[in-house]
Amino acid sequence: MADIQERFKEAWAQALVGINAAEAEAEKVISRLADAAGFSPEEVRRHARELGERLGAQRREVEKTIDEAVRRAAVRFKLPTRDDIEGLKKRLDQISERVDALAREKGEK
Repeated sequence: MADIQERFKEAWAQALVGINAAEAEAEKVISRLADAAGFSPEEVRRHARELGERLGAQRREVEKTIDEAVRRAAVRFKLPTRDDIEGLKKRLDQISERVDALAREKGEK
């Protein structure tokens, strides 16, 4: 299981590196376009802001896709979710309370 977690972490890190590289390259392209087209500094800022917003949206979409892939993999490997573990914990607490109550009952007899 640790191996699977490590692979997910590695895939996530690689995806983020790719996204960061794309953002850096986009900034370079904008700078070159501004120089070549003779944009004003305000136009460059506006275009950069728009591109940044689009890249941010795409980044969120990639993160969402990766999160979904991790969730599907966890389901496929039948790994318990946080809710599953919480449910089991509650059930164990209830069983423990019942056992304690039975032990007290037996001690009173």
